[in-house]
Formats: sequence, structure tokens, C-alpha cells
Amino acid sequence: MDGIHDLGGRQGFGKVRFTKNAKAFHEPWEVRANALYGYAARLGLINMDEYRHAIERMDPRHYLTASYYERSLTGLATLCVEKGLVTREELERLAGGAFPLSAPSAPGRGNAPHRERFEPGDRVRVKEDFVPGHVRMPAYIRGKSGVVVSETPAYPFPDAHAHAVSAQDEPTYDVRFRSEDLWPNSADPALVHVGVFQSYLERVK
Repeated sequence: MDGIHDLGGRQGFGKVRFTKNAKAFHEPWEVRANALYGYAARLGLINMDEYRHAIERMDPRHYLTASYYERSLTGLATLCVEKGLVTREELERLAGGAFPLSAPSAPGRGNAPHRERFEPGDRVRVKEDFVPGHVRMPAYIRGKSGVVVSETPAYPFPDAHAHAVSAQDEPTYDVRFRSEDLWPNSADPALVHVGVFQSYLERVK
């Protein structure tokens, strides 16, 4: 899905702010929120793609004002409600007030029916797919061409894995793009590497 979470490569937001040697946690509740997410994943109650998609579905205003661990907690709580592990009323009773959850999910999709295997040096193009469900295809590379550098081990196709849709595992390819191709007349010369799932790619003839 295209949402407020997909800001990679977008212009107009200024420099990326960061704090050198920043602490991983600032409040005790953040440690607990992180532990709950890890425990739920270890128990097999959720998978990483479901978790990512639950965060993507947050109300944009909530997403932009929430901290990292608030987003994590919102995503986990949303999945727990959707899976029947807890009710929203129980959450709000424990929280002593409103507990915002993410919007309902849209349907997912399976692997592309026709997929090619690529080798280092192959020139590929990222498809211009726009899907309502989870997708791991950054908006700024859609429709852009690059060169395959390497292949990683196969992983569950995220567009399906986030929605309990049956699908085959597939590799991602490290694709090298020219910054001038991604942002014409708006970027200094550089090379940008992105891990792109096989279903998102087509060969440049």
C-alpha cells in the first residue's frame, strides 16, 4: 500500500535528524513494548510482514506524531485484536482511556505468475505496481531501471505473507540504481542499492 510510512526518497522533508550515540530506549514502557513484539513473533502469533503492515495502516496523523515504540505497540495491539487474542474494550480498560488501532487491512496477493531468474549484470526494471495491501516495493524505484548486483536467499513473498495468502518463497535481488535516474535533475551523482523481490522485477530487453 502507498501510505505515510513510505517516505524513502521523498523530497521536501529537510535533513534526516539523528542523535549520535542515542539510547535504544528512553522509558521503561518502551522496553516492555519491544519485548512483547519479540515474544509474539517467537510464539508464532505474528510474522514480520503482518507486523509491518499493521504499522503501515496507522492513521497518518497518529503515525507522524508517534514514537518508534508507540508505532510498534499500535501495530502489535492491532494484530492481537484482529486475531481475537484481546478485545479493544479490554485494551482500553487496561489503558484507562482510548487505545487507537490501525485501519482494517486490504486483501493481499500472491507471487507474480511469471517470474524470471536474474544474474549479476542483468539490467532490470521495477514494475509500476500499486496494491492496496502490504508491499515491500519503495515508491521511488517503481518504473525505474537498474543493474542486478547479487541475489539473496529466498524469503516468503511479503505481499502474501502479511495477509495469510499462500505463496512461494522467492529471492530478493540487490539492484543498483543511478541517483540521477531516480531523481532526475534533483540529485548528486551516486549509486543507490535496493533489495527488490523477484515478483517486482522484469528484464530490460
